[in-house]
Amino acid sequence: MLAGLRTLRPVDLRTWQVTTVAAVTGLALATGSLALTGPWDASGQRTVERDRAAALRTEGGAHHEAPGGGAGARAPKTPPRAPAVLDALGGAGTAGARTPLPGAAALGKRLGPLLDGAPPGTRTGAAVVDAATGELLWGKDPGKALTPASTTKVATAVAALTAPGPDHRITTRTVLEPAAGKEPARVVLVGGGDPTLTAREDARGNASLRDLAQATARALADGGTREVRLGYDTSLYSGPPVHPIGRNDNIASVTPLMVDEGRLDDSSSGPAPRSEDPAKDAAARFAALLADRGLAVKGAAAPAKAAAGARELAEVASPPVSALVERMLTHSDNDLAEALVRQVALASGQPASFKGGETAMQRRLGGLGVPLGGVRFADGSGLDRADRLAPGTLTALLAAASRPEGAALRPALTGLPVAGFTGTLRNRYSSGSDAAGTGLVRAKTGTLTGVHALAGTVVDRDGRLLAFTFLSDGPATDPAAAQSRLDRMAAALTACGCA
Repeated sequence: MLAGLRTLRPVDLRTWQVTTVAAVTGLALATGSLALTGPWDASGQRTVERDRAAALRTEGGAHHEAPGGGAGARAPKTPPRAPAVLDALGGAGTAGARTPLPGAAALGKRLGPLLDGAPPGTRTGAAVVDAATGELLWGKDPGKALTPASTTKVATAVAALTAPGPDHRITTRTVLEPAAGKEPARVVLVGGGDPTLTAREDARGNASLRDLAQATARALADGGTREVRLGYDTSLYSGPPVHPIGRNDNIASVTPLMVDEGRLDDSSSGPAPRSEDPAKDAAARFAALLADRGLAVKGAAAPAKAAAGARELAEVASPPVSALVERMLTHSDNDLAEALVRQVALASGQPASFKGGETAMQRRLGGLGVPLGGVRFADGSGLDRADRLAPGTLTALLAAASRPEGAALRPALTGLPVAGFTGTLRNRYSSGSDAAGTGLVRAKTGTLTGVHALAGTVVDRDGRLLAFTFLSDGPATDPAAAQSRLDRMAAALTACGCA
């Protein structure tokens, strides 16, 4: 425990500080379209926080364990609604620019011993910045690029919101090629790169393979077509489809055509058994749906490249990129991360591949003026240990999304898991010295064997929005202790005036 660090009871922070969190990340920063600021209800409160998911389940990408807490943990109080948020903005407690910036010496006294408490041989890096200005307030090797694990998704989010942009939707479509000799006309199912395409009866706002089959069957019937062949087109992506970590329950093969992320169970997030050929399985499912709607499908679906002059039949569209980014960050969705990187590549004139995605990410983020020294994007999900990100890079991205002129980047903040409430932080910050961060820390987690990372935002006791990144890469001796160190560092910031 850091000497002199006063552990505040959660009630000490709930009266105004939670309202400031909501205000800063939801209202005060929402200078652009409100649709860009995340799922807020009419009162200005983020609905996901108000409701708090009742069913606890393990979520996220590689090694996102859910230790301790959960159903038996203390439930945070419901944050105040919009009137209190607006009151807090005008109160003395949120003086913002009128209060001094947190000092490096005070921050170092609170955070340094925690970071230095890592086992011998651990490489660490940290940065804390004023989100309003991007000014570095405290850091340890903030420019040293380390293995970021899933905090890579913060970079993926910002790049995707830059291009193709928050309003872009990913389409899956069908086209019709004419009959060839004795063979009937061919319908080609064309993958557009939407891993959230679903075959479930309740699409829950996602693009529906059932709807696509219904619209396709109707268009064929209107044209008098009763029998077809079926092909499926995955030519949008290039390069190897299998992630460098190999076949793994944390990610499906990276293909532009899949349903329900290639999951072979009823899950919607977290590790799960995956299809060995998601595109082939999606096409087979589509063929069955067409047959259910009265079409005769001759033979098995086969790989195909849609002809340039093929007649458009139907299409379905994903939720906007802004919503996909939030889902990716909240649940550490690896499949979405790789799909979004490929959308960045396509929007940047690069091949939709691991290599093309890296080139596009570097160019897009470099265009924002973000420091990229030593940075490497071997993938978009953070599963690849070849990835490298510096604490200063991640905090710069978070600061860019915090600024009034960065409204289009806001989902990179609103999608961050909330301590004790959502996603990969649902079961963390439940007790002990990190409990003060419950509801106040918003951060993307990152965990691989020996690697622990946390990058996000917090409002300090003077009402300032701080962006932080803590990275640790060392011996895999005590994962729970390593995770706890980072959580305590973020919680310490919530209790810090640190002038």
